[in-house]
Amino acid sequence: MDKSLLWEAFSSLSPVEVREFHKFVRSPFFNTRPPLVELTELLMACRESGKSPDLKGAAVEQRLAHSGLLALLDKYLIYKEKTTDVERGKIRLAAAYRKRKLAKHFQISLREAKQSRDAQPWRHADYFHDLNLIEWEQYQFDTSERRTESLNIQSTSDMMDMAFLSRKLRLACLAVSHQAVYKTEYELGLLSELLTHVEAKGLATTPAIGLYFHCYKFLTEPQDSGNTGEKGEIHFNLFQQMLLENSHSFPADELRALYLLAINFGIKKLNEAREGWLRITFDLYKSALELNLLLENNQISRFAFNNIVAIALRAEELDWAEKFILEHRPKLERQWRDATASLNMARVAYARKDYKTALLNLQRSDYKDLINNLIAKTLQLKIYYETDELDLLASHLAGMKNFIRRHTAIGYHRANYTHLVEYTQKIMNLNFNNSKEVEALRQRILDEKILTEKEWFLEMLKT
Repeated sequence: MDKSLLWEAFSSLSPVEVREFHKFVRSPFFNTRPPLVELTELLMACRESGKSPDLKGAAVEQRLAHSGLLALLDKYLIYKEKTTDVERGKIRLAAAYRKRKLAKHFQISLREAKQSRDAQPWRHADYFHDLNLIEWEQYQFDTSERRTESLNIQSTSDMMDMAFLSRKLRLACLAVSHQAVYKTEYELGLLSELLTHVEAKGLATTPAIGLYFHCYKFLTEPQDSGNTGEKGEIHFNLFQQMLLENSHSFPADELRALYLLAINFGIKKLNEAREGWLRITFDLYKSALELNLLLENNQISRFAFNNIVAIALRAEELDWAEKFILEHRPKLERQWRDATASLNMARVAYARKDYKTALLNLQRSDYKDLINNLIAKTLQLKIYYETDELDLLASHLAGMKNFIRRHTAIGYHRANYTHLVEYTQKIMNLNFNNSKEVEALRQRILDEKILTEKEWFLEMLKT
């Protein structure tokens, strides 16, 4: 019972919320049962002492008190959620006055609700959703009062469409991004009709819609039959420009999702060895870091950490990469902190041709993590080749090949790392004195669409 729903929920409260909930329970407006106050104070004492409450063998009355307090905690959390957004509360207040036939109160509240929404900076889906709620309240008031024959049905519909289109297209972008990695198929109804509607009505000029419209396009329309480049890249440029110009119009969580969608697309292009995407992706990461968008609960994920260092090193920003590692190491999750930082310091050391330091750091890397393992194996492969440790390299490649075959959860990374092993074996067996063989392999590497280490292979062919 020490892990009961009540104790788990109570333990999740912040110190401020505990004090608020204590007042909530003591208020006769919310609670008239004294045992619930006593139980709350018992739980507070347990929190302060760091001990879980012993609720084993509780009597029926005590179990009822536990259930009652949990229900009261649910009510507190609902109340807190409703009152957190003061501005939306004004719309609810207008509705309350409308139902009481208080016309002046209604109009004042609704006007204040609209003014407060216009004053706030966000112009995302929730903004249009709230405008729809405001228009809907006005519609219900007008129809009940019968004061006019002209109704605001058009504006109500327009705001509803704006909110819906933004949310639907955002979900479509997230779905495409997710299924590309996890090979999952989603069927999103009405999507093609919505895309056609957005284009026909010119709605892509509204950032809340346009960002996701262009994002969906660059995620799903990579090829162009003409000579103007890729359609996806054209849409990406429109997306990037709109993002930079309107970053102030979206809350941090949504802005973070937008940046990650763009960054992941950039990484995909890098894996395809497309020119120009290195600096684009690096700049996206830098902008996201400057806006504090890559931190959640003041922590940065090890995956983002690894990617940032990799991009910085490929952009030959070695000092920047080392500074990033040292500054952001404390923001890594504790369980991954040492291993991730050591792995990335190894990458910096390798870039500086300090192979000894690189290998020493690799010994402290966490090989239980799939992505870290692949990064470390790649780094070892390059060090063994560049230091002519060919026996070690041959053994390493055999192990790496088995590792890739056994792990099916690496998604589109599989082709990249398979090619990495394949071309390393080819370059090991290459007769460098035969210029035709060297040129043939160089051309094959150049033509390979998915090979992140293409530049390294081409450099090795020069030696």
